Amino acid sequence: MIRVGCGQTRLGNTQPVRTAFGGVVLDPDRYLIERDGEPLRIEPQVFDVLTYLVEHRDRVVAKTELLDAVWGDRFVSESALTSRIKAARRAIGDDGSRQEMIRTVHGRGYRLIAEVRVLDEEPRPPRFPAPDPTLEQRIHFTTASDGVRLAYATVGAGPPLVRAAHWITHLDHDWNSPVWRHWLEGLARNRTLVRYDERGCGLSDHDPMDVSLEAFVRDLETIVDAMGLERFPLLGVSQGGPVAVTYAARHPERVTKLVLVGAYVRGRRVRARTPEERRVADLQLELVRLGWGSDDPSFRMAFPPSFVPDAPPELWSDFAELLRRSASAENAARIIAALAEIDVGGIAAQLHVPTIIFHARDELRVPFDEAREYASLIPGSRLVPLDSRNHLMRADEPAWEYFLTELDRFLDGEPS
Repeated sequence: MIRVGCGQTRLGNTQPVRTAFGGVVLDPDRYLIERDGEPLRIEPQVFDVLTYLVEHRDRVVAKTELLDAVWGDRFVSESALTSRIKAARRAIGDDGSRQEMIRTVHGRGYRLIAEVRVLDEEPRPPRFPAPDPTLEQRIHFTTASDGVRLAYATVGAGPPLVRAAHWITHLDHDWNSPVWRHWLEGLARNRTLVRYDERGCGLSDHDPMDVSLEAFVRDLETIVDAMGLERFPLLGVSQGGPVAVTYAARHPERVTKLVLVGAYVRGRRVRARTPEERRVADLQLELVRLGWGSDDPSFRMAFPPSFVPDAPPELWSDFAELLRRSASAENAARIIAALAEIDVGGIAAQLHVPTIIFHARDELRVPFDEAREYASLIPGSRLVPLDSRNHLMRADEPAWEYFLTELDRFLDGEPS
Protein backbone atom coordinates (compact mmCIF):
# COMPACT_ATOMS: atom_id res chain seq x y z
CA MET A 1 0.00 0.00 0.00
CA ILE A 2 1.16 3.53 -0.72
CA ARG A 3 0.54 6.57 1.42
CA VAL A 4 0.40 9.68 -0.70
CA GLY A 5 0.06 13.39 -0.06
CA CYS A 6 0.25 15.48 3.06
CA GLY A 7 -3.38 15.90 3.95
CA GLN A 8 -4.31 18.18 1.05
CA THR A 9 -5.19 17.36 -2.54
CA ARG A 10 -4.10 19.47 -5.46
CA LEU A 11 -7.10 18.64 -7.65
CA GLY A 12 -9.25 21.67 -8.36
CA ASN A 13 -6.75 24.31 -7.23
CA THR A 14 -6.93 25.91 -10.68
CA GLN A 15 -10.02 27.51 -12.20
CA PRO A 16 -11.94 24.69 -13.96
CA VAL A 17 -12.27 25.13 -17.71
CA ARG A 18 -14.38 23.29 -20.25
CA THR A 19 -12.32 21.44 -22.84
CA ALA A 20 -12.81 19.19 -25.86
CA PHE A 21 -10.59 16.45 -27.29
CA GLY A 22 -11.18 13.43 -29.50
CA GLY A 23 -14.96 13.80 -29.55
CA VAL A 24 -15.04 14.25 -25.76
CA VAL A 25 -16.21 17.35 -23.88
CA LEU A 26 -15.03 17.64 -20.27
CA ASP A 27 -16.71 20.18 -17.98
CA PRO A 28 -15.25 20.06 -14.43
CA ASP A 29 -17.45 22.91 -13.20
CA ARG A 30 -20.63 20.97 -14.03
CA TYR A 31 -19.05 17.57 -13.32
CA LEU A 32 -19.99 16.48 -16.82
CA ILE A 33 -18.26 14.43 -19.49
CA GLU A 34 -19.80 13.84 -22.92
CA ARG A 35 -18.64 11.70 -25.81
CA ASP A 36 -20.05 12.37 -29.27
CA GLY A 37 -22.77 14.45 -27.63
CA GLU A 38 -23.89 11.76 -25.18
CA PRO A 39 -23.29 12.12 -21.41
CA LEU A 40 -21.09 9.44 -19.87
CA ARG A 41 -21.51 7.96 -16.41
CA ILE A 42 -18.12 7.36 -14.83
CA GLU A 43 -16.87 6.99 -11.28
CA PRO A 44 -15.90 10.23 -9.53
CA GLN A 45 -12.24 9.20 -9.21
CA VAL A 46 -12.07 8.36 -12.92
CA PHE A 47 -13.46 11.82 -13.67
CA ASP A 48 -10.87 13.39 -11.33
CA VAL A 49 -7.98 11.48 -12.91
CA LEU A 50 -9.05 12.56 -16.38
CA THR A 51 -9.54 16.17 -15.27
CA TYR A 52 -6.07 16.31 -13.74
CA LEU A 53 -4.44 14.89 -16.85
CA VAL A 54 -6.23 17.48 -18.99
CA GLU A 55 -5.16 20.31 -16.67
CA HIS A 56 -1.51 19.19 -16.87
CA ARG A 57 -1.46 18.01 -20.48
CA ASP A 58 1.77 19.93 -21.16
CA ARG A 59 3.85 17.35 -19.28
CA VAL A 60 4.09 13.81 -17.93
CA VAL A 61 2.21 13.49 -14.63
CA ALA A 62 3.96 11.19 -12.18
CA LYS A 63 1.94 8.36 -10.62
CA THR A 64 2.61 9.66 -7.13
CA GLU A 65 1.36 13.10 -8.15
CA LEU A 66 -1.87 11.64 -9.53
CA LEU A 67 -2.38 9.58 -6.39
CA ASP A 68 -1.80 12.69 -4.30
CA ALA A 69 -4.18 14.79 -6.40
CA VAL A 70 -7.07 12.33 -6.43
CA TRP A 71 -6.75 10.41 -3.14
CA GLY A 72 -5.01 12.92 -0.90
CA ASP A 73 -3.39 11.32 2.14
CA ARG A 74 -5.48 8.14 2.09
CA PHE A 75 -3.74 4.78 1.78
CA VAL A 76 -4.31 3.29 -1.67
CA SER A 77 -2.56 0.79 -3.90
CA GLU A 78 -1.00 1.68 -7.24
CA SER A 79 -3.41 -0.78 -8.82
CA ALA A 80 -6.25 1.61 -7.86
CA LEU A 81 -4.71 4.25 -10.12
CA THR A 82 -4.11 1.71 -12.88
CA SER A 83 -7.76 0.66 -12.84
CA ARG A 84 -8.92 4.32 -13.00
CA ILE A 85 -6.61 4.99 -15.96
CA LYS A 86 -8.03 1.95 -17.71
CA ALA A 87 -11.59 3.15 -17.06
CA ALA A 88 -10.72 6.68 -18.24
CA ARG A 89 -9.31 5.29 -21.49
CA ARG A 90 -12.39 3.18 -22.03
CA ALA A 91 -14.66 6.19 -21.46
CA ILE A 92 -12.92 8.39 -24.02
CA GLY A 93 -12.47 5.68 -26.66
CA ASP A 94 -8.82 4.84 -26.03
CA ASP A 95 -7.09 1.72 -24.72
CA GLY A 96 -3.74 0.58 -23.38
CA SER A 97 -2.64 -0.80 -26.75
CA ARG A 98 -3.37 2.22 -28.96
CA GLN A 99 -2.71 4.93 -26.37
CA GLU A 100 -3.93 7.58 -28.81
CA MET A 101 -5.07 9.94 -26.05
CA ILE A 102 -3.52 8.82 -22.75
CA ARG A 103 0.08 7.65 -23.06
CA THR A 104 1.86 5.58 -20.43
CA VAL A 105 5.44 6.71 -19.84
CA HIS A 106 6.95 3.66 -18.21
CA GLY A 107 8.68 4.28 -14.94
CA ARG A 108 7.28 7.81 -14.71
CA GLY A 109 3.53 8.22 -15.16
CA TYR A 110 0.93 9.30 -17.72
CA ARG A 111 0.35 12.11 -20.18
CA LEU A 112 -2.70 13.23 -22.13
CA ILE A 113 -1.45 13.56 -25.72
CA ALA A 114 -4.75 14.28 -27.48
CA GLU A 115 -5.14 17.72 -29.00
CA VAL A 116 -7.18 19.76 -26.50
CA ARG A 117 -9.37 22.75 -27.33
CA VAL A 118 -10.54 25.14 -24.59
CA LEU A 119 -14.27 25.84 -24.85
CA ASP A 120 -14.85 28.31 -22.03
CA GLU A 121 -15.08 31.20 -24.46
CA GLU A 122 -17.78 29.40 -26.44
CA PRO A 123 -21.46 29.67 -25.40
CA ARG A 124 -22.31 27.09 -22.75
CA PRO A 125 -25.73 25.85 -21.76
CA PRO A 126 -27.18 27.24 -18.52
CA ARG A 127 -26.91 25.00 -15.47
CA PHE A 128 -30.67 25.31 -15.14
CA PRO A 129 -33.22 28.01 -16.09
CA ALA A 130 -33.42 31.28 -14.21
CA PRO A 131 -35.76 31.19 -11.20
CA ASP A 132 -39.33 32.36 -11.55
CA PRO A 133 -39.16 35.98 -10.31
CA THR A 134 -42.79 35.88 -9.19
CA LEU A 135 -42.07 33.19 -6.58
CA GLU A 136 -40.75 34.48 -3.29
CA GLN A 137 -40.07 32.02 -0.50
CA ARG A 138 -40.72 33.00 3.11
CA ILE A 139 -39.00 30.96 5.84
CA HIS A 140 -40.35 30.75 9.38
CA PHE A 141 -39.66 28.74 12.52
CA THR A 142 -41.84 27.04 15.09
CA THR A 143 -41.27 24.56 17.92
CA ALA A 144 -42.54 20.99 18.16
CA SER A 145 -44.05 19.58 21.34
CA ASP A 146 -40.72 18.06 22.41
CA GLY A 147 -38.82 21.33 21.94
CA VAL A 148 -37.33 20.64 18.50
CA ARG A 149 -37.18 23.78 16.36
CA LEU A 150 -38.68 23.27 12.90
CA ALA A 151 -38.09 25.43 9.83
CA TYR A 152 -40.99 25.81 7.41
CA ALA A 153 -41.56 27.87 4.30
CA THR A 154 -44.31 29.09 2.01
CA VAL A 155 -44.08 30.03 -1.64
CA GLY A 156 -46.67 30.95 -4.24
CA ALA A 157 -50.21 32.26 -3.92
CA GLY A 158 -53.63 30.67 -3.82
CA PRO A 159 -55.08 27.68 -1.97
CA PRO A 160 -52.60 25.71 0.16
CA LEU A 161 -50.85 22.45 -0.63
CA VAL A 162 -48.99 20.99 2.33
CA ARG A 163 -46.02 18.72 1.62
CA ALA A 164 -45.16 16.31 4.41
CA ALA A 165 -41.45 16.48 5.16
CA HIS A 166 -39.05 13.84 3.99
CA TRP A 167 -35.33 13.32 4.06
CA ILE A 168 -32.89 15.13 1.70
CA THR A 169 -34.18 18.69 1.86
CA HIS A 170 -32.79 22.06 2.84
CA LEU A 171 -35.32 24.90 2.56
CA ASP A 172 -32.72 27.44 1.44
CA HIS A 173 -30.42 25.27 -0.69
CA ASP A 174 -33.29 23.52 -2.52
CA TRP A 175 -33.97 26.67 -4.57
CA ASN A 176 -30.45 26.50 -5.99
CA SER A 177 -30.53 22.76 -6.60
CA PRO A 178 -31.57 21.23 -9.95
CA VAL A 179 -32.74 18.23 -7.93
CA TRP A 180 -35.62 20.11 -6.28
CA ARG A 181 -36.19 23.53 -7.82
CA HIS A 182 -38.52 22.40 -10.61
CA TRP A 183 -40.54 20.54 -7.97
CA LEU A 184 -40.94 23.72 -5.94
CA GLU A 185 -41.89 25.84 -8.95
CA GLY A 186 -44.25 23.20 -10.33
CA LEU A 187 -46.01 22.51 -7.04
CA ALA A 188 -46.37 26.23 -6.28
CA ARG A 189 -48.04 27.19 -9.54
CA ASN A 190 -51.54 28.53 -8.80
CA ARG A 191 -51.29 27.60 -5.13
CA THR A 192 -49.38 28.21 -1.89
CA LEU A 193 -46.90 25.43 -1.26
CA VAL A 194 -46.20 24.78 2.43
CA ARG A 195 -43.14 22.68 3.18
CA TYR A 196 -40.74 22.18 6.05
CA ASP A 197 -37.40 20.58 6.84
CA GLU A 198 -37.65 17.31 8.69
CA ARG A 199 -36.20 17.22 12.19
CA GLY A 200 -32.47 16.54 11.86
CA CYS A 201 -32.35 18.03 8.34
CA GLY A 202 -31.83 21.33 6.59
CA LEU A 203 -32.65 24.38 8.70
CA SER A 204 -34.51 22.43 11.39
CA ASP A 205 -32.73 21.37 14.60
CA HIS A 206 -29.98 18.83 13.93
CA ASP A 207 -29.93 17.15 17.34
CA PRO A 208 -33.45 15.80 18.03
CA MET A 209 -33.78 13.11 20.67
CA ASP A 210 -36.64 11.38 18.87
CA VAL A 211 -36.34 10.29 15.23
CA SER A 212 -39.35 8.11 14.44
CA LEU A 213 -42.54 7.98 12.40
CA GLU A 214 -44.46 9.18 15.44
CA ALA A 215 -42.19 12.22 15.77
CA PHE A 216 -42.47 12.97 12.05
CA VAL A 217 -46.29 12.96 12.28
CA ARG A 218 -46.24 15.24 15.35
CA ASP A 219 -44.04 17.66 13.41
CA LEU A 220 -46.60 17.80 10.59
CA GLU A 221 -49.28 18.54 13.19
CA THR A 222 -47.11 21.34 14.55
CA ILE A 223 -46.58 22.94 11.12
CA VAL A 224 -50.23 23.03 10.01
CA ASP A 225 -51.26 24.36 13.43
CA ALA A 226 -48.59 27.09 13.21
CA MET A 227 -49.97 28.02 9.77
CA GLY A 228 -53.53 28.06 11.08
CA LEU A 229 -54.70 25.67 8.36
CA GLU A 230 -58.07 24.04 8.96
CA ARG A 231 -58.57 22.03 5.76
CA PHE A 232 -56.00 21.36 3.06
CA PRO A 233 -54.75 18.82 0.50
CA LEU A 234 -51.71 16.87 1.70
CA LEU A 235 -48.78 15.66 -0.42
CA GLY A 236 -46.48 12.81 0.58
CA VAL A 237 -43.37 12.21 -1.53
CA SER A 238 -41.27 9.09 -0.82
CA GLN A 239 -40.84 8.91 2.97
CA GLY A 240 -43.42 11.70 3.29
CA GLY A 241 -46.01 9.18 2.08
CA PRO A 242 -46.23 7.17 5.31
CA VAL A 243 -46.22 10.43 7.31
CA ALA A 244 -49.06 11.87 5.22
CA VAL A 245 -51.04 8.63 5.39
CA THR A 246 -50.74 8.48 9.18
CA TYR A 247 -51.70 12.13 9.58
CA ALA A 248 -54.73 11.73 7.27
CA ALA A 249 -55.92 8.72 9.26
CA ARG A 250 -55.69 10.69 12.52
CA HIS A 251 -57.16 13.93 11.16
CA PRO A 252 -59.65 12.98 8.41
CA GLU A 253 -61.61 16.18 9.05
CA ARG A 254 -58.65 18.33 7.97
CA VAL A 255 -57.28 16.52 4.89
CA THR A 256 -59.39 17.26 1.80
CA LYS A 257 -57.28 15.23 -0.63
CA LEU A 258 -54.21 13.02 -0.39
CA VAL A 259 -51.44 12.85 -3.02
CA LEU A 260 -48.75 10.16 -2.83
CA VAL A 261 -45.69 10.27 -5.10
CA GLY A 262 -43.08 7.50 -5.09
CA ALA A 263 -44.29 6.58 -1.61
CA TYR A 264 -43.94 3.28 0.21
CA VAL A 265 -46.12 1.35 2.63
CA ARG A 266 -43.23 -0.53 4.20
CA GLY A 267 -39.63 0.44 4.81
CA ARG A 268 -36.71 -1.40 3.20
CA ARG A 269 -36.16 -3.88 6.04
CA VAL A 270 -39.86 -4.58 6.50
CA ARG A 271 -40.49 -5.27 2.82
CA ALA A 272 -37.30 -7.35 2.42
CA ARG A 273 -38.32 -10.91 1.59
CA THR A 274 -34.93 -12.58 1.58
CA PRO A 275 -31.76 -12.42 3.70
CA GLU A 276 -30.01 -10.87 0.70
CA GLU A 277 -32.52 -8.00 0.53
CA ARG A 278 -32.10 -7.36 4.25
CA ARG A 279 -28.32 -7.29 3.83
CA VAL A 280 -28.70 -4.71 1.06
CA ALA A 281 -30.78 -2.53 3.40
CA ASP A 282 -28.20 -2.92 6.15
CA LEU A 283 -25.35 -2.17 3.73
CA GLN A 284 -26.89 1.19 2.83
CA LEU A 285 -26.99 2.10 6.50
CA GLU A 286 -23.39 1.00 6.99
CA LEU A 287 -22.26 3.10 4.03
CA VAL A 288 -23.79 6.16 5.67
CA ARG A 289 -22.22 5.47 9.05
CA LEU A 290 -18.74 4.87 7.63
CA GLY A 291 -18.46 7.32 4.80
CA TRP A 292 -21.06 10.09 4.93
CA GLY A 293 -18.78 12.58 6.63
CA SER A 294 -15.70 11.52 4.67
CA ASP A 295 -13.90 13.89 2.32
CA ASP A 296 -14.22 11.14 -0.28
CA PRO A 297 -17.49 11.90 -2.14
CA SER A 298 -17.71 8.38 -3.55
CA PHE A 299 -19.66 7.24 -0.47
CA ARG A 300 -22.41 9.78 -1.10
CA MET A 301 -22.22 9.09 -4.84
CA ALA A 302 -23.49 5.57 -4.09
CA PHE A 303 -26.99 7.02 -3.54
CA PRO A 304 -27.83 9.18 -6.60
CA PRO A 305 -27.94 6.32 -9.15
CA SER A 306 -30.86 4.73 -7.29
CA PHE A 307 -32.78 8.02 -6.96
CA VAL A 308 -32.18 9.41 -10.48
CA PRO A 309 -30.63 6.61 -12.57
CA ASP A 310 -31.34 8.38 -15.87
CA ALA A 311 -29.69 11.65 -14.84
CA PRO A 312 -26.43 12.95 -16.33
CA PRO A 313 -23.33 12.80 -14.08
CA GLU A 314 -23.50 16.46 -13.08
CA LEU A 315 -26.94 15.92 -11.53
CA TRP A 316 -25.55 12.99 -9.55
CA SER A 317 -22.91 15.37 -8.23
CA ASP A 318 -25.59 17.95 -7.35
CA PHE A 319 -27.59 15.24 -5.58
CA ALA A 320 -24.56 14.14 -3.56
CA GLU A 321 -23.98 17.76 -2.53
CA LEU A 322 -27.63 18.01 -1.45
CA LEU A 323 -27.17 14.89 0.69
CA ARG A 324 -24.18 16.47 2.42
CA ARG A 325 -26.02 19.72 3.08
CA SER A 326 -29.28 18.16 4.23
CA ALA A 327 -28.04 16.07 7.16
CA SER A 328 -24.99 15.00 9.12
CA ALA A 329 -23.75 11.41 8.94
CA GLU A 330 -25.22 10.67 12.37
CA ASN A 331 -28.63 12.09 11.52
CA ALA A 332 -28.69 10.47 8.10
CA ALA A 333 -28.02 7.07 9.70
CA ARG A 334 -30.71 7.61 12.37
CA ILE A 335 -33.28 8.65 9.78
CA ILE A 336 -32.51 5.76 7.42
CA ALA A 337 -32.70 3.27 10.32
CA ALA A 338 -36.10 4.63 11.37
CA LEU A 339 -37.49 4.63 7.84
CA ALA A 340 -36.40 1.04 7.22
CA GLU A 341 -38.83 -0.17 9.93
CA ILE A 342 -41.94 1.75 8.81
CA ASP A 343 -45.16 -0.16 8.07
CA VAL A 344 -48.39 1.79 7.57
CA GLY A 345 -50.41 -0.93 5.83
CA GLY A 346 -52.97 -1.16 8.62
CA ILE A 347 -53.30 2.62 8.80
CA ALA A 348 -53.72 3.05 5.05
CA ALA A 349 -56.67 0.64 5.05
CA GLN A 350 -58.50 2.98 7.47
CA LEU A 351 -58.41 6.00 5.15
CA HIS A 352 -61.51 7.56 3.65
CA VAL A 353 -60.10 10.53 1.76
CA PRO A 354 -59.84 11.10 -2.02
CA THR A 355 -56.40 9.79 -2.91
CA ILE A 356 -54.23 9.76 -6.02
CA ILE A 357 -51.06 7.66 -6.19
CA PHE A 358 -48.23 8.55 -8.61
CA HIS A 359 -45.35 6.14 -9.10
CA ALA A 360 -42.67 5.57 -11.74
CA ARG A 361 -43.19 2.19 -13.39
CA ASP A 362 -39.53 1.23 -13.51
CA GLU A 363 -38.00 3.12 -10.61
CA LEU A 364 -35.22 1.49 -8.61
CA ARG A 365 -35.53 3.14 -5.19
CA VAL A 366 -39.09 2.20 -4.20
CA PRO A 367 -40.64 -0.79 -6.02
CA PHE A 368 -43.80 -0.15 -8.04
CA ASP A 369 -45.42 -2.88 -5.94
CA GLU A 370 -45.55 -0.38 -3.06
CA ALA A 371 -47.82 1.86 -5.15
CA ARG A 372 -50.02 -1.11 -6.02
CA GLU A 373 -50.20 -1.92 -2.32
CA TYR A 374 -51.40 1.59 -1.48
CA ALA A 375 -53.96 1.44 -4.28
CA SER A 376 -55.34 -1.85 -2.95
CA LEU A 377 -55.44 -0.62 0.65
CA ILE A 378 -56.94 2.88 0.30
CA PRO A 379 -60.61 2.66 -0.74
CA GLY A 380 -61.45 4.52 -3.95
CA SER A 381 -57.87 5.59 -4.61
CA ARG A 382 -56.53 6.07 -8.14
CA LEU A 383 -53.14 4.77 -9.30
CA VAL A 384 -51.31 6.77 -11.99
CA PRO A 385 -48.20 5.00 -13.36
CA LEU A 386 -45.48 7.30 -14.69
CA ASP A 387 -43.17 6.45 -17.58
CA SER A 388 -39.89 6.94 -15.73
CA ARG A 389 -37.12 5.14 -13.88
CA ASN A 390 -36.44 8.08 -11.58
CA HIS A 391 -37.59 8.16 -7.97
CA LEU A 392 -37.33 11.96 -8.16
CA MET A 393 -38.54 13.04 -11.59
CA ARG A 394 -36.37 15.37 -13.63
CA ALA A 395 -37.64 18.58 -15.20
CA ASP A 396 -36.75 17.45 -18.73
CA GLU A 397 -38.60 14.13 -18.80
CA PRO A 398 -42.15 13.78 -20.20
CA ALA A 399 -43.38 12.15 -16.98
CA TRP A 400 -42.83 15.42 -15.10
CA GLU A 401 -45.31 17.51 -17.13
CA TYR A 402 -47.78 14.63 -17.17
CA PHE A 403 -47.54 14.44 -13.37
CA LEU A 404 -48.17 18.19 -12.97
CA THR A 405 -51.16 18.07 -15.34
CA GLU A 406 -52.79 15.15 -13.54
CA LEU A 407 -52.00 16.71 -10.15
CA ASP A 408 -53.73 19.97 -11.15
CA ARG A 409 -56.78 18.07 -12.38
CA PHE A 410 -57.02 16.17 -9.12
CA LEU A 411 -56.50 19.17 -6.84
CA ASP A 412 -58.72 21.54 -8.84
CA GLY A 413 -61.71 19.16 -8.79
CA GLU A 414 -64.35 19.50 -6.12
CA PRO A 415 -63.57 17.60 -2.89
CA SER A 416 -65.89 14.72 -2.21
